[in-house]
Amino acid sequence: MNALPELSLSAADARYTLGAGDRLRIIVYGEDKLTGDYLVDGTGMIAFPLIGAVAAKGLSTSDLAERLTTALSRGYIDKPSVSIDVLNLRPYYILGEVNKPGEYPFVEGLTVFSSVAKAQGFTYRADDRRVYILHKDGKAEILYRLDGTTPVQPGDTIRILERRF
Repeated sequence: MNALPELSLSAADARYTLGAGDRLRIIVYGEDKLTGDYLVDGTGMIAFPLIGAVAAKGLSTSDLAERLTTALSRGYIDKPSVSIDVLNLRPYYILGEVNKPGEYPFVEGLTVFSSVAKAQGFTYRADDRRVYILHKDGKAEILYRLDGTTPVQPGDTIRILERRF
């Protein structure tokens, strides 16, 4: 078998970044009218009272909280304190030679092996050494060597191949 690339992520790449479809709980301490649930729209923005549209796509929750704090402190609120929780993480998808293909909720630290386990395991025809992954912002599937540390990111589509007999 030809040498296939391994998929690995640095600590910075492995942290969850916001994207379209994420629902956020934003708390502005002492400002009940600003505290609430907000949706990251298809363009990667959230509509926030007083300051309008704010870019959220690609940011961590702490980066977005800092951005909101800075914007609110520009004449709107004296010393704002903002915290953000992600209420629902974007799902991932698994198809091919697994017993229960479909959409599954993403959890931090997810690997292809654990996603296969959630899909009730490999079928008897599955190739357990190679996997195609289409990343959320990718243009095409990439073939990777499958091992216990192959990471899954939110929005990824995993395709388990049929083995060659």
